[in-house]
Amino acid sequence: MSTGDHSFRARPETGPESPRPGRSLAWRPFAGLALALTVLALSLAVWPAAGALAAASDWARTDYSRVRLVSAVDAAGDGQVLLLGLQFRMAPKWKTYWRSPGDAGYPPKLDWTGSENVAGAAVSWPVPARYAIFGLNTFVYQDEVVLPIEITPREAGKPVRLRLAVDYLLCDQICIPYAAKLALDLPAGPAVPSRFTNLIGRYAARVPGNGADHGLAIEQVRLTGNEAAPVLEVLARSSLAFTKPDILVEGPKQLQFGIPDVEISGGGKMALLRIPVAVSGETAVPSKSPRLTLTLVDGARAMEKTVTAVPGMEEAAPLSTLFTILALALLGGFILNLMPCVLPVLSIKLLGMIEHGGGERGQVRLGFLMTAAGILFSFLVLAVAALGLRSAGATIGWGIQFQQPAFLVAMSLILTLFACNMWGIFEIRLPGWASGLAAGGGEGRSLGGAFGNGAFATLLATPCSAPFLGTAVGFALSRGAFEIFAVFAALGIGLALPYLLVAAAPGLARHLPKPGPWMGVFRRILGVALAATVLWLVSVLVAQSGINAAIAVGALMGVTVLVLWRRARLPQAKARAGRALTAGAVGVVAVLAF
Repeated sequence: MSTGDHSFRARPETGPESPRPGRSLAWRPFAGLALALTVLALSLAVWPAAGALAAASDWARTDYSRVRLVSAVDAAGDGQVLLLGLQFRMAPKWKTYWRSPGDAGYPPKLDWTGSENVAGAAVSWPVPARYAIFGLNTFVYQDEVVLPIEITPREAGKPVRLRLAVDYLLCDQICIPYAAKLALDLPAGPAVPSRFTNLIGRYAARVPGNGADHGLAIEQVRLTGNEAAPVLEVLARSSLAFTKPDILVEGPKQLQFGIPDVEISGGGKMALLRIPVAVSGETAVPSKSPRLTLTLVDGARAMEKTVTAVPGMEEAAPLSTLFTILALALLGGFILNLMPCVLPVLSIKLLGMIEHGGGERGQVRLGFLMTAAGILFSFLVLAVAALGLRSAGATIGWGIQFQQPAFLVAMSLILTLFACNMWGIFEIRLPGWASGLAAGGGEGRSLGGAFGNGAFATLLATPCSAPFLGTAVGFALSRGAFEIFAVFAALGIGLALPYLLVAAAPGLARHLPKPGPWMGVFRRILGVALAATVLWLVSVLVAQSGINAAIAVGALMGVTVLVLWRRARLPQAKARAGRALTAGAVGVVAVLAF
């Protein structure tokens, strides 16, 4: 017997199906080799993954976006500059803003407080897309963008500890402000490129340069026209034929720049861009040449240049454009009556008129005049608020209050009560003004209720967008106090036109249908319309505060309806009703705060 056999038998297997000696000896070397290869493969797989994780922060996630900090290297190295990127990924149709957002919005704000071994951080901005809606021009990023960032360490070769707080605005049909806190540590060691190097480089290539690499040049910049309608003229040249040139203009805060009118000549290699200029406040266009930063874009090519516009202003002309804007505001306000936000309120008012269709003409006229007065007064209050917020440096715009969760909760609750009242779930004796507001002034015939109905219509109109509305509001907010009050007053008159029409001809009430059983069906249809508005408000709340807040609000509305229903039928439940409503409100506030 061989030595190999003797050696194997000295350590016999104890299992009932022990392998034969020769087979075990042949398998063991291959098993060791397979184990070694497996360990090596796992090490190679984990090693780059660990490096990738070290070169990126965790994602800061929201319902519609993700944000993180990525590094082009996995260690600090000994260089004077580290290249990083702030990566945004957004849901389809959602947008965030460029460094100069345009007529609305605000750019991402970066705060490096808490970082260590950081002397400075310089952010570069890839070329954005122009986004225009309802006369407002904004410059945005969609889907994904990476903002290249150059970090200068205080001490080269030492670890770098990065702590970044980002405040940014995300917009689709509504705008939602978000805040993210990001952390990324780069250890000392050789600066080996990470897997994010190409990603950052791809977006760094989209940052406009001086134009030499793309054959672009800006030849001349002139400020022409007159003080009522100034125009910025930019003459640009290209070594290749222009395809679709555009220009983004940044300048003094009192100047807002519109969409350019482009004229191509010279075989497609010369472009004259005429940009309309709006002047905000009471200040005229500066007589001195304004300092401007121009970003010329033509497809994938872009360049940036800071210039001084050559003055060429004509003498001031009358502000005839204001009358055009006022006409647009009047039309936009009238169209608001047909929007889903406001139509139920107008319908409730007409239903109230039918209910007392036999009333005196003077009484009908006075009620509708008071509703129109409530609308006009509310729009003037909005104008005062817009002026105050602008003076305080706040971001203002149409429907800005719908970014506040507390406001959404209050409006959802109020509309739920109105819908349930339309459905006949409960009947509550309210004060005269509240009764008139809830029923559209139909039963109580209260002048205070009619006035409140107009204020409520204005409140519901603020989140709605309508043709011509954005143009008028954007113009007003870029001008002075006189223009703001004039445009908002025109909007109010437009929204009040149906009420003014009935007030001017109260005999129209005689042509409306007679009261009858159909009114009960119509009231229920109006209740459905109000409930649909509530669902829309809750969807906005979900986008801002999450699904938990929406569930809490839904629970509050359900409890409120149940308590009021019991209160109307069981007088002894009144005390418990107040406690239940208070507890529900506290619960909603707690969820929103959390």
